[in-house]
Amino acid sequence: MNRYKTIRFSRLRISILFEKKAGWTLLGLLLLLVVLALVSIGVGTLYISPMRTLQVLFDDNVSKSMEANVIWNFRIPRLLLACLAGMALALSGTILQGVIRNPLASPDIIGVTSGAAMMAVLYLALFNQSLSIAWMPVFAFAGAAGVAGFIYFAAWKKGVSPLRMILVGMGVSALLEAFKTLFIIFSTIIVASKAHIWIIGTIYGASWKEIHQFTPWLLVCIPILILLVRRLNIQVLGDELPVTLGARIQLQRLGLIATAAALAGSAVAFVGGIGFVGLMAPHISRRLVGGSHGALLLCSAIVGAIILVTADLIGRMVLPPRDIPAGVFTAVLGAPVFLYLLIKAKKN
Repeated sequence: MNRYKTIRFSRLRISILFEKKAGWTLLGLLLLLVVLALVSIGVGTLYISPMRTLQVLFDDNVSKSMEANVIWNFRIPRLLLACLAGMALALSGTILQGVIRNPLASPDIIGVTSGAAMMAVLYLALFNQSLSIAWMPVFAFAGAAGVAGFIYFAAWKKGVSPLRMILVGMGVSALLEAFKTLFIIFSTIIVASKAHIWIIGTIYGASWKEIHQFTPWLLVCIPILILLVRRLNIQVLGDELPVTLGARIQLQRLGLIATAAALAGSAVAFVGGIGFVGLMAPHISRRLVGGSHGALLLCSAIVGAIILVTADLIGRMVLPPRDIPAGVFTAVLGAPVFLYLLIKAKKN
């Protein structure tokens, strides 16, 4: 009996292979995300029951009510931003772990997020008044891409050693944190206050404008990633075998790293320095659907959205009416996971 399901798009020469049971897993995760979304929309200073939430969403007769105004103008943009950012960070982490062949790799651990955050703070400190906010993701992408490229080549010595990659990434991240602090010190109090809240990582105050600015980045990156899925599976094999088979491994690696940087940079530009999502989501997904990147990327995107929506939901429920940034809870969950993986890698 065939255990696998193959999806082919012949003109694009894409083939995604995954076990049939992975489809049921993905469906279950989507249902969990829908339930969390429904709860998230209703929770807040103004509590709205799930049944009332469904009525507001699908009944035009209540479109002018106070609940409808709260849901459509405040809570749904916040929910969508959490989903999009969680997906982007998770996909970026999955790509980096595949390219670097390092289970500890993620945008924040190896410094990619720090590069994006530094450039975003630079934008806030120097160009916030003269340039449109639409330029902020561009600055963040430039920082993420520059740091990703530097760390990879700095860690190269007849191949990339996982330990060397982590050490270089941590060193670069510490240096960027210092520069980021200097930018904040020499900026105005208003800019410093905005930057401090943003660095922690929060989805508070999300609007439809941010959704409209964030979505094009994903619409560009995700099709590129679909085209590179098979190349990402090849990267896991190392360098020698793909080269023997004629693969242009360095060019493929450059495209994958650039895509990961764009995903992480755009997410950081809109939700701040939320960490560990790109580390946790791929590991959880591998346990659920295996290591083939066709199903793994889909699962990681959904799990990343679930993690960030859950963190944001907890932040609203712990000490109401205070709104604790989601980045606090992703760090609380992610730090123990990182330590566990680090100890496990040391034993191996």
